[in-house]
Amino acid sequence: MKEVKVGDITIGGSDLVLIAGPCVIEDQSMCIQLAGQIKEITQNLGIPFIFKASFDKANRTSIESFRGPGIERGLEILKKVKKEVKVKVLTDVHCQQQVDKVSEVVDILQIPAFLCRQTDLIKKAALTGKPINIKKGQFLAPADIEYVIDKVVKNGNNNLLITERGVSFGYNDLISDMRSLFIMKQFGYPVIFDATHSVQRPGGGKTSSGNRKFVPVLTRAAVAAGCDGLYMEVHNNPDEALSDGPNMITPSQLKSILTVVKEIRRVLEDNNVN
Repeated sequence: MKEVKVGDITIGGSDLVLIAGPCVIEDQSMCIQLAGQIKEITQNLGIPFIFKASFDKANRTSIESFRGPGIERGLEILKKVKKEVKVKVLTDVHCQQQVDKVSEVVDILQIPAFLCRQTDLIKKAALTGKPINIKKGQFLAPADIEYVIDKVVKNGNNNLLITERGVSFGYNDLISDMRSLFIMKQFGYPVIFDATHSVQRPGGGKTSSGNRKFVPVLTRAAVAAGCDGLYMEVHNNPDEALSDGPNMITPSQLKSILTVVKEIRRVLEDNNVN
């Protein structure tokens, strides 16, 4: 298994890593507060933490939906989070023109699920040498991620994470197949499970719906199945969030979930289960 280094954090090693934060940057104080809360939770549990938030949600259902503060202000806020909270940060890029500017600030570049087959975007991101998190599209079979990985590796970058976030199940629903984690791990790169987007019910109106009550059970299943990290969107008031509210969990819910899955991880390690 390839280990991916993000500063002093190792993904793909013995530690279960958490990537977490709000769906979208709503404002600076909110991001700093959440990053601090999540950092305290993860430090107490001994779980490495990377903060995530998007400066632009470019794939919103409706043109009227809130997208975020944009690249300039968004990167300023992510810089502030890094400096004040002292955490690594991740954000999405949606086009080649964003890559260089974003790579100057973040520690991990993320390719959104809907763009996981966009060759030129992946190539541009790979050439930065930065770690890249590619979210497997809802339309993609897990075995087909091999060809996405190939696009990164053949552009000289081996610092790669693959994130599972559910697969389309008829109209307006997703399902998580834990076999996907096992299949994708065979390609030798760390696999992350996105527990909050996996409970989304995409489309079906002006905004996507979801059901956060399934986040704990899917998270437990994914850790038992051997994922290397978790990806969760967290908000202090999900019902008032400007994006993905129905999927997000609170910091207190996060703490409860992580406490349980850390014990699951320990059992796997004690029994030498990979």
